[in-house]
Amino acid sequence: MTTAPFPKLGRGLVAILRGLKPAEAVAVGQAVFEAGIEAIEVPLNSPEPFVSIAAIVKALPKTALVGAGTVLTAADVDRLNEAGGRLLVSPSIDAEVMERAGTHGMVTMPGVFTPTEAFLALRLGASALKFFPASVLGAGGIAAMRAVLPADTLVGAVGGVSDKDFAGYKAAGVTVFGLGSSLFKPGMSVEEVAARARAAVIAWDAAFGGAQ
Repeated sequence: MTTAPFPKLGRGLVAILRGLKPAEAVAVGQAVFEAGIEAIEVPLNSPEPFVSIAAIVKALPKTALVGAGTVLTAADVDRLNEAGGRLLVSPSIDAEVMERAGTHGMVTMPGVFTPTEAFLALRLGASALKFFPASVLGAGGIAAMRAVLPADTLVGAVGGVSDKDFAGYKAAGVTVFGLGSSLFKPGMSVEEVAARARAAVIAWDAAFGGAQ
């Protein structure tokens, strides 16, 4: 079953809040969203991730795309759905996970590294491809694979990517970026996360000509 199409966001940015704690989830989520990043991912190897996801979903407008990363099992997909999450991001491509995400109508962004994995993900109905770790592939590696993918494939770069890399990856056909440690690390203040989010938005606008 095909998963939901990737929604049109003002900016192709996903905040990866690995290590986020439930007590800070709403404040950090609001700071990121207010800075102009509409998609938020809480990896499941964070403390009580489903509690944080549910809190962020409740606090933000329905236009926000909130979900989980490091989703590895169908049971995790069900729990994400119960928490109200709509975005499913994974480091790999798994048929069972994708099928369950399709039953819930989720937006999916599975991790791929090779042409074989990329085409498998598309056959399984991926909303977008997450090239991971992007820093290992580099813009050149992604560009080479982008050339053989269907023209309408939405391509994202995640892993070792920061706001300094947007222009180079844009030339490779990348339109979505997952920002992890360059945006958020456990222990950062809300003010620091907000400042980094604003900087990422400014860099996006410079590379892509403003919000889409």
